[in-house]
Amino acid sequence: METKNIMIVGVGGQGSLLASKLLGHLLMEQGYDVKVSEVHGMSQRGGSVVTYVRYGDRVYSPVIDRGEADYIVSFELLEAARWLGYLKPDGQIVTSIQQVDPMPVITGAAEYPENLVEKMKAAGAKVDAMDCLALAEEAGSAKAVNLVLMGRLSHYFDLPEEAWQESIQACVPPKFLELNKKAFALGRKA
Repeated sequence: METKNIMIVGVGGQGSLLASKLLGHLLMEQGYDVKVSEVHGMSQRGGSVVTYVRYGDRVYSPVIDRGEADYIVSFELLEAARWLGYLKPDGQIVTSIQQVDPMPVITGAAEYPENLVEKMKAAGAKVDAMDCLALAEEAGSAKAVNLVLMGRLSHYFDLPEEAWQESIQACVPPKFLELNKKAFALGRKA
């Protein structure tokens, strides 16, 4: 199998590291060679965070170059647009429609761009955008956006739901397990 590439992008504090850990576990349990690489910018709350997950028969590098991502999973709309150049021509974006104002918007030096989903589609991207924050809150915590996104991403993989559930069980602390399972289910059904 050729190497597949997933970029998980967001803002610091949104849970992208748990999402990449879960994906890495899931894919290793399926017998793939997996490389996970975290690339932090200003990853304190509010800064951009990127994680690469690469898997296949044999993966030699953890890094994804421009135009190589099969999937971009985004916790925040502007982050999806920011990393669009990394998506393959036939790649898929799975994104929350949540908007977190970056510092230039907070200080008034810039405005948050409008119609980002439409602009990404106009650029040729396949975009699956939904209100992951509302679903996470329905599950019981705004912090569960990561599992809502993993539930949505699971639609694009030919893997049994039980495999996803086993990885959730392995990666999520027991006291948050039921909440995260509910968030995954809501994302999967959305």
